[in-house]
Amino acid sequence: MSTSTDFIRLLQERRQLHQCSDEAGLNARFAEGIVTGYIGYDCTAPSLHVGHLANMMMLRRLQQVGGRPLVIMGGGTTKIGDPSFRDDQRKMTDAATINANMASIKTAFDKVMRFGDGPTDAVMIDNAAWLDRLEYIPFLRDVGRHFSVNRMLSFESVKTRMEREQSLSFLEFNYMILQAYDFVELNRRYGCILQMGGSDQWGNIVNGIELGHKMLGVQLYAATCPLLTTSSGAKMGKTASGAVWLNAEQLPDFDFWQYWRNTEDGDVGRFLRIFTDMAEDEIVRLEALQGSQINEAKKLLATEITALVRGRDAAERAAAAAKGQFEGGAAGDLPSVEYMAESIKEGVLVANLMTHAGLAKSTSEARRLIKSAGVSVNDVVWTDERGAVSLIHVIDGRVKLSLGKKRHVLVKPV
Repeated sequence: MSTSTDFIRLLQERRQLHQCSDEAGLNARFAEGIVTGYIGYDCTAPSLHVGHLANMMMLRRLQQVGGRPLVIMGGGTTKIGDPSFRDDQRKMTDAATINANMASIKTAFDKVMRFGDGPTDAVMIDNAAWLDRLEYIPFLRDVGRHFSVNRMLSFESVKTRMEREQSLSFLEFNYMILQAYDFVELNRRYGCILQMGGSDQWGNIVNGIELGHKMLGVQLYAATCPLLTTSSGAKMGKTASGAVWLNAEQLPDFDFWQYWRNTEDGDVGRFLRIFTDMAEDEIVRLEALQGSQINEAKKLLATEITALVRGRDAAERAAAAAKGQFEGGAAGDLPSVEYMAESIKEGVLVANLMTHAGLAKSTSEARRLIKSAGVSVNDVVWTDERGAVSLIHVIDGRVKLSLGKKRHVLVKPV
């Protein structure tokens, strides 16, 4: 792909464009040369989840057409917390936790885009570099004067809080100003003219465009992707057992692969377009499959997305483990945890093993799952909520725990 007007067209073809502030103007800037664009990510957890992956793919598309992506880590803005469409205030996060989360989050981007010193190589930047150094009175005079409180109160995320009589702190109210200022500062420092993100960020991004015009007299641009839901209306990135994290430390490769394997039939083509680089003609062929054949497309989808986020080796191991589990092969590559052999010798409650293996959040939840016949030990349904496993349950050096038909962990005595 070459730099020209390919970016907007590519986003449209891949079903990744929801809004653009000025398509003609942005296309003209692409025709003139390298366009620098950014997306910001706050560091509220040690990993991003698959809900973030859609806008990460926008950065990938930008690089594919010869643009320069900037990944902005919110070392500064995380200290405030984005109030957008939240019912309550985020818990304050201390600096040490923010820095640890940032270091962990960074690893998710290395496989999605190319970093380096070249003109179109991605750059990762911490917005604390400028936000932590702001002086309050000069900031109010230079930046704050450009914002109308009346207009800020009209934002949907703010109105929702107020209509529900839910507190919106002065601290949170400043978040949209800081995000807008990020755009201005990135234009000054890096010549950045494009901010991207999910469609829920449209108002905050437009604030940055207006601030750039008022403070610098420059024309900036916005592009957003749709907030993804499944065909049944479920929000992407969440399951009954929690978030679908991008980092392997928060979610095993097998579980990540299995999440995509369970894609609804009607979403296969859409997800292949958004989350892979597969050619359109092949996607058309795969999404047209019917009946059991669509499962082959789902496996391919799961493997390709896992390869993108976790690496090809991890994807192939996860696919092989799934084949072993569901198609009669070996289960050696299923997620595994270790447990003290001496304790297993004496007997360990299955409910305790479930929480240790991450298949339940608490022993009380584990007991409820056992009572409902949702738990198996070595592929045999376990119904004794206070029952224990011991050495007689260790087969080939492990005990296989299962939650339903799709989540499995091997417990290995050590």
